[in-house]
Parts: sequence; C-alpha cells; structure tokens
Amino acid sequence: MSVEREHCQCQDTQTRFLQRAFESLQLGDAQRELLLSVFRETTITIPLRPHRADDDGGELRTYMGYRVQHNHARGPFKGGLRFHPSVNLGEIRALAQLMTWKTALVDIPFGGAKGGIAIDTTELSQHALETLTKRFVQKMAPVFGVHQDIPAPDVGTNPQVMAWILEEYSKTHGYTPGIVTGKPMELGGSAGRLEATGHGVAYLTDKAATEMSLSIKGAPIVIQGFGNVGFHTAQRLAAMGARVIAVSDSRNGVVCEAGIDIEQAQCHVAETGWLEGLPGTEPVSNAELLEYPCDILIPAAVEATINCDNAEAIQARLVVEAANIPVTHLADATLRDRGITVIPDLLANAGGVLVSYYEWVQNLQEFPWEYDTVMQRLEQRLDRVYDQVRDLAQQGATDLRTAAYELAIGRVNQAMALRGF
Repeated sequence: MSVEREHCQCQDTQTRFLQRAFESLQLGDAQRELLLSVFRETTITIPLRPHRADDDGGELRTYMGYRVQHNHARGPFKGGLRFHPSVNLGEIRALAQLMTWKTALVDIPFGGAKGGIAIDTTELSQHALETLTKRFVQKMAPVFGVHQDIPAPDVGTNPQVMAWILEEYSKTHGYTPGIVTGKPMELGGSAGRLEATGHGVAYLTDKAATEMSLSIKGAPIVIQGFGNVGFHTAQRLAAMGARVIAVSDSRNGVVCEAGIDIEQAQCHVAETGWLEGLPGTEPVSNAELLEYPCDILIPAAVEATINCDNAEAIQARLVVEAANIPVTHLADATLRDRGITVIPDLLANAGGVLVSYYEWVQNLQEFPWEYDTVMQRLEQRLDRVYDQVRDLAQQGATDLRTAAYELAIGRVNQAMALRGF
C-alpha cells in the first residue's frame, strides 16, 4: 500500500469511527464541528547539515516539522513526537485528535496533541539527530509548556530524544522535567514508562480473552511489530504463559509453532538488526503473518495494516490494536460481521499515556513512585475503563470501539459545555 493511500485511509477511518459515535450520541452539527475543530496547527522548517550518519559535511537540507494541538478542554495538550519519513500534517492531525479521545477515555486531565518531523533517522549521525531535535524545540518553544503542551516519545523517538527536549527547553526555563514525558529515569522519568504501553496491551488482552473463555496460557498469539510496544507486549504475554508463535519487524517476520523465545529474539535483533534468521524459526512475510492461524492477533506496527485487502483472511478470534489506527473502517466492519472481537487502539494502547500522566504528576510533586505503584495504578485504571466500555457496549448493543468513542466524546463534550466554549 502506498504511503499516500495509507494516510487517506487513516484519516477516512478516523472520521468514520467518529461519525458512528456522533450518531449514537445524537450530537448536532454545531457540536460535531466544535469537537472536530483543531485549536492550533504549527508547521516549521528545520535546516540541518549533515544528514547522513557517515557524513559530517553533507549538503544543507530542510526538514518539515509539525505540532497539532487538537483540544484542551480537559487539560494541557498531550501527545507523542514521531520522527519518520512519512510524517505529514494530515497524519499528525488525525493522531492529535485520537489523543484527545484517548486521554478522555482513560479520564486523565489532558487534551490531545501530536507532533513530528518528516525524517529518516537512519540517515543522521547521533550529533545531527540531537541538533535536529533541539532546533525543533527552539521553534516550538512558544507552544510547549508544563501546563500547556507536553510531548512524549512515539515512532522513531526514544528516551534520549526526550532528554534532548528537556535540555533545550531548560536552557530558557530552568530545569523543568515536567515539560516532557518518557525521559530517562535519571532525568525525572517514571519507573515503568518504557514498557507501559506493552504492559497495558498484554493486561487487556488477558482480560478480554478471559471474558471470551479463552485461556491466555498456551494461547497461540501473533504480534506484528517488534519495536518497543511489540517487544514488551510479547515479553509480558510470554510471562503469562501465552505461546507467541509469530512476530515481525518492518522487513519480515518469523514463526515457530512451539513458541518464540522473546528474550532470544531481542538479543538476535540487537546483534543483527532484524528478526530474520532467528534460530528455531521459519521466515514469514508481514502479509502472511497477519493471516496466520492464531487465537489472538496484535497489530503493533503502523497504521492501516488490516484493511479491505486482508480482513476476510484474518483467522484470529481476538484482535488487539496495540498500534494507532491499524484497522481501517471497512476492515473493522468485516471483522465485526465475522464475529471477531476487536479491542480498539483508543483503549488497548492507552497504557503509555497513563504512565506519561503518572510521570508528569511525579515531576510536579517532585516525588518519584516505586515501579510496583506505577504498574498497580496502571492496571487498576485500565481495568476500570475496560469495564466501563464493555458495559456501555452491552447496554447499547454495539461494539467496543463505538462504546469507547462514545464515552470519550461524551466527556470532552461535557467539559467544553461546562467551560462555555
């Protein structure tokens, strides 16, 4: 699928999901327009030299950077920062809106935002990446703030990038750890933040499977994506006794019916850069992996991987959206018609933003929490929200996705009405 088609599908999918919830909530046109309106969109250009990891004197290039602040009725803007060649304003706009609904769904006092730079980070030296990040912060400084807009890691970024953001912002504001989340623990990061999203995905997978009378122990599970979220999801599920039979990276996947040793897979990737050639496994393409026979399928890679081209071939009983918008609206309808349960991204991957909130709170309090405290609060909140979504879905005879959107939109709409927007 082309990048352009993928972006169009994601934006269209987000709109269709929202419209379904709007209809169910019986919202008027004015309310819908207000809920969809973007508060602010900022586009910048970042000049940089060099642009290749092996070249300290490359030609000057200009990169595009974006920050979209969708809604702050419930609190400061909150959302990740991604560095990827496909980044564009339309994609960032859709993801910023998704963050608004996600923070509302898990009931934390944040709004929604998203940012990014259109860049292939493999072309950059470490020094160039640091320079790029700090120039981004310099130009975005007017819209960032501890009680205004707090970025976090996303695709192509990590705790080191967040540390550079903290450093650059602190040059003019003093040491301000609450300006960014997902930082190294040495700089005010939270215990458990790195694995939070994957831990939450695994926790909800187990909860949903149990309600379907599907035991997680020994259950064959396929995970598309072996980045931070995919790895920690696989690691946690394996610890629960699940049989992770297939995983993949951006190039290809591997399969082993007896179950993949996740720690060995991580070591193999660290040594070779890829899953390909992992001892005891057979190769499988990403397309084949999505259609592989299993009980549970977890797309943890990029958007629109399950679409009208492969939805009929999905063989899982449960799909858990660890990635953002991994299932298009047409594919979602097909999965529903086929009786396949889907835990939507809005809920499934909310562990990351929950622990981001916990990190922000710890920074404001200047009092760090223990790892067990963070994880206990994460699981308790996800447990409560899942029950709310499930109960609403049962009451309205609808699916989990629509119920999740209804709950989130209702909270944002109420906040806006109370504030008198």
